[in-house]
Amino acid sequence: MIPNQWYVVLSSDQVKDKPVGVTRMGEKLVFWRDPTGKVSCMFDRCIHRGVELSKGRVVSNGRLQCPFHGFEYDPQGRVTKIPANGQTAPVPERFKVHSYPTHEAHGFIWIWWGEHPPADLQAPEFFDDLEGMVYGQSIDPWDAHYSRVIENQLDVVHLPFVHYNTIGRGCRTLVEGPGVEWIHPNKFHVYVFNKADDGNPPRKPDEVPVPPTDRDFKLEFIFPNLWENHISKDVRVSAAFVPVDESHTLLYLRFYQKFMAVPVLGKWIAQLAMPFNVRVAHQDRRVVNTQEPKASALRGGEKLIQGDYPIIEYRRRRQALMDAATQSEEDAQ
Repeated sequence: MIPNQWYVVLSSDQVKDKPVGVTRMGEKLVFWRDPTGKVSCMFDRCIHRGVELSKGRVVSNGRLQCPFHGFEYDPQGRVTKIPANGQTAPVPERFKVHSYPTHEAHGFIWIWWGEHPPADLQAPEFFDDLEGMVYGQSIDPWDAHYSRVIENQLDVVHLPFVHYNTIGRGCRTLVEGPGVEWIHPNKFHVYVFNKADDGNPPRKPDEVPVPPTDRDFKLEFIFPNLWENHISKDVRVSAAFVPVDESHTLLYLRFYQKFMAVPVLGKWIAQLAMPFNVRVAHQDRRVVNTQEPKASALRGGEKLIQGDYPIIEYRRRRQALMDAATQSEEDAQ
């Protein structure tokens, strides 16, 4: 995983009035809400005797109380109360567990995954074309590294083979381009120009129109783990690729629509579309779960082709972000 990034890790509706323990980024984390609804996150392990704090409860002051001996934690992971020592006893500064900054918007919860968040930490970016849309959602487990699941959604070569009877119908096996457009250093668009093989060589990435002027369809990726399929002005499919650990990912898959403006009916239609979208995702999952090595890499020994251009661009930027995070940590020491 890339340090020093905002990662979507949960849906908002997964954290309610009780602490929630999950594994994310290979770490056991606990999430809870204070009385105002603000979400906090820290390691799910009491500094005292090592029990899971997620088995505790949120007390009236919004602190998380350990279920074993009643230690109370604030959102920064500091112990603020040790009942056995008395309510006026000071708490040593070393009584602290690691916490992560959180952000909640668009029905998602993010954490800023890093050691030293900047003082001017900005909110994470999200897609700017979903206004007025409602969504249905499914959460799907994959036995794959999150980078492989991301790359699958940037892979335009596999469509007629993996999805031969769904979204890949038409035997459009010839991959022209693909077109890649960087919007800023951490966001890019992918334009697909697949067609049936007519015996002519495919156009190269710099030979296809970017962006096309004859259609709206495109894929969009925002580092480190958000993707959107811009299908039409009224329909989107989006995904958050949530890292559980080095071998497991949760795909938070959403179908957005605004062709049905009535809120209740619109939400029902969006959720009704999810079984098909999950079916398509499972066609991918069957293959991606077999990939070796589990994590992708800029130089991983694979023999890539022209049609893999979006994946190459993703890997280049991912490696650059990882290198920058390593350098930042070295500078902080």
